Amino acid sequence: MHANQTIPPPNDHFALPSWCAALTRRAPRSHLEAQSPALFRHVPGVLPADERRRWLSGIYAARANWTPCFEDVQFTLGRAYYTHLEEGREAEYFAGALASDQAVERAVPGLQARVRALATELVRAPVTPRQGWCGPGVHIFPAGQWLSRHGGDVHFDTEGLRAHELAARAPALSLVLMLQPPERDGGLRLWDVRYEGQGDDAPPDVASRPSVVVDYAPGDLLVFDSYRLHQILPFEGGRDRVSVTAHLVLGPLGWEAWF
Repeated sequence: MHANQTIPPPNDHFALPSWCAALTRRAPRSHLEAQSPALFRHVPGVLPADERRRWLSGIYAARANWTPCFEDVQFTLGRAYYTHLEEGREAEYFAGALASDQAVERAVPGLQARVRALATELVRAPVTPRQGWCGPGVHIFPAGQWLSRHGGDVHFDTEGLRAHELAARAPALSLVLMLQPPERDGGLRLWDVRYEGQGDDAPPDVASRPSVVVDYAPGDLLVFDSYRLHQILPFEGGRDRVSVTAHLVLGPLGWEAWF
């Protein structure tokens, strides 16, 4: 997004929680125009094509610094908390947080600051790094591998929320900036199901619950409630699925971001 460019009005579906709807109502028309409550915000064309290509070039040039996850099912540039949690490597995540941010900055200068700036514009309040945690990073889902054939797990984005934040249902958002969608499919399915303390398990009748599939174009930004059940769908073709992710939570000192 250029300096004089603002985020256009988003496309809306389903219902965000009341705190998130209130955020959009507070936003001026030039940023997030007040609209009906939504399950997600899909903002097209946030990242210009030339900048997106530079980011992708830097990401692939830094392949040696990618972190393999789940036996190479996916890779990250920068360390993602949920992969380390599920693989029993939490200590490694926190010990390597500074090195993680440095690796992202070397490969794609300004990525983390840019993502926090986009988040700041969306919530209309400062978004700062979560102290001691890794900053926004990149997910790479390889073409032709396990996830492309089976899709991702059905889950909530609650792994990085601390116990008191979960208990209070602190406002939390997930941001996904699509750099390179796969050739076919690979959208994100979002269900009209919110986290209610059930862990990360999907309800047994999830297949019959209302849902929508969001398809990304290059440079699109998707923002959704982190307590919302979702899944990356299978995809086809020879192109990796590459996206930038940031998680946000609203605490006593304001909005914080991590990966």
